[in-house]
Amino acid sequence: MTKILLVDDEPQMIRVLRINLLARQYEVVSAATGLSALESAREDHPDIVVLDLGLPDLDGVEVIRRLRRWTSVPVIVLSGRSDSRDKVNALDAGADDYVTKPFSVDELLARIRVVARRQGPPQAENTVKIGQYEIDLVSHTVTPGDVHLTRTEWQLLAVVVAEPGILLSQRYLLEKVWGPTYREETQNVRQYMAQLRRKLERDPTRPVHLITEPGMGYRFQP
Repeated sequence: MTKILLVDDEPQMIRVLRINLLARQYEVVSAATGLSALESAREDHPDIVVLDLGLPDLDGVEVIRRLRRWTSVPVIVLSGRSDSRDKVNALDAGADDYVTKPFSVDELLARIRVVARRQGPPQAENTVKIGQYEIDLVSHTVTPGDVHLTRTEWQLLAVVVAEPGILLSQRYLLEKVWGPTYREETQNVRQYMAQLRRKLERDPTRPVHLITEPGMGYRFQP
């Protein structure tokens, strides 16, 4: 299910878009400020961000710039600003599309479908290299063959390596591997990431591939 982060300080706008998106089987999270949007992007790991430029704390263009420091998540801008300079600034900062208010919900939904098709689900390579090990994610084999991973370790590893270089929050990993009812069981991720490091990293105390970003999440560095 595609997850969309709605960022707008107008409650009525959030309410209308949420109703329409939920009716079409999208998962929706929302934020009313730029800073809370950045936090939500890290914690909830949305597939698409729908962002209003006129936020009370940060300008929307600055939010896009900060997002682009660490993620390539598609951003669709919503704005009442019709000046072409605003559109250019947003696109130059890294936005993928720009919709001017007022707009029809059907138009926005069409833009979301286009971006979702373009993005597609993240796909890992069939094989991945971690240190001295060649790991086949299809046959579940590790070469040299002195490493054995549990079913859960394979599932977690597949999710992590599918998005190299991207910061993945604990909540995101919990949802993908254990399911949405385990969102708060952060010890699961810590425990299994530690096990993967012990088995795959040359020095588990100084990992170079399965990286922890303290207080934020985890990152796979090829």
